[in-house]
Amino acid sequence: MTRPANPGAKPRLLVLVGPTAVGKTAFSLDIAEAFGCEIISGDSMQVYRGMDIGTAKATPEERRRVPHHLIDIREPDEPFSVSDYQREAVKAIEDITARGRLPFIVGGTGLYIQAVCYGYAFHEGGPDEAFRARMLAFAREHGNEALHRRLAAVDPEAAVRLHPNDLRRVIRALEVYEQTGVTLSDQMAAQTRESPYRLCMIGLTMDRQRLYERIGERVDEMIRRGLVAEVARLLERGFDDTMTAMQGLGYKEIAAHLRGGMTLEEATALLKRNTRRFAKRQLSWFRRMKEIVWVDVTDPGKKTEQLQTINAIIAGKFCGGSEYSLEQ
Repeated sequence: MTRPANPGAKPRLLVLVGPTAVGKTAFSLDIAEAFGCEIISGDSMQVYRGMDIGTAKATPEERRRVPHHLIDIREPDEPFSVSDYQREAVKAIEDITARGRLPFIVGGTGLYIQAVCYGYAFHEGGPDEAFRARMLAFAREHGNEALHRRLAAVDPEAAVRLHPNDLRRVIRALEVYEQTGVTLSDQMAAQTRESPYRLCMIGLTMDRQRLYERIGERVDEMIRRGLVAEVARLLERGFDDTMTAMQGLGYKEIAAHLRGGMTLEEATALLKRNTRRFAKRQLSWFRRMKEIVWVDVTDPGKKTEQLQTINAIIAGKFCGGSEYSLEQ
């Protein structure tokens, strides 16, 4: 039986972050089994059904091994914001804790994870599809850089954080300002740094060149597993790049190929480049979160030692330095 938390104490929350392709899924399964965890996806794109290969979701076998939450909870044409994620994640944390298990967020979407870990209060309206369509049309006519300059004029901090090609988040930042008159950056700066949870945050990192090699290998594997067919099915269902989900990495590049805008080889090369840039932005975001304890996982031959290091960090935080498992 899993040991319950002390009455009145803050609930425990374990978090594993890192850039795409660093190996979070493989490590998370071993960690979850050692500490009696249930995993909450910390990825903004894994909420969408039918988008499995491009989002690198845990496989059905992996989900049978460890319970997963916040995967496949929306259709690709349904809006899903950071406040939606926060609400769903908090409910999952409460449910998992009530069962005497340890909630474990695993992912790479920094804002989503930070919003949950620190209980951010967002002053935002619901999705404004007309505004989003206008901004997307503006980007098509004038270019992504022009839209990015509009964001820089009202929220320069967000403009520094977001790449011009990250249309989904650029438009969302503009939408928040349009609706509330307060920038997303100002909202974040005003948040408390006090967490409602007893946090243990671990970050996986590795040599940059090796990470980029793994990104290339992952993209090639996605193509082999049928990413092109997955995107084709979404397009056949009427989902297009006016929808937030279809702006995700892998989907916009392959959709451009299927529309005849580029060859598969060109789309694959573009996806690899965009993913490398995304990983760099992820690392920059997480490096600002001082609570994260970083573990270098460059050498695959030392995974046992790396896992022991991670387990010791968690045990020291949650178990008073006792043996790894929370199971009694």
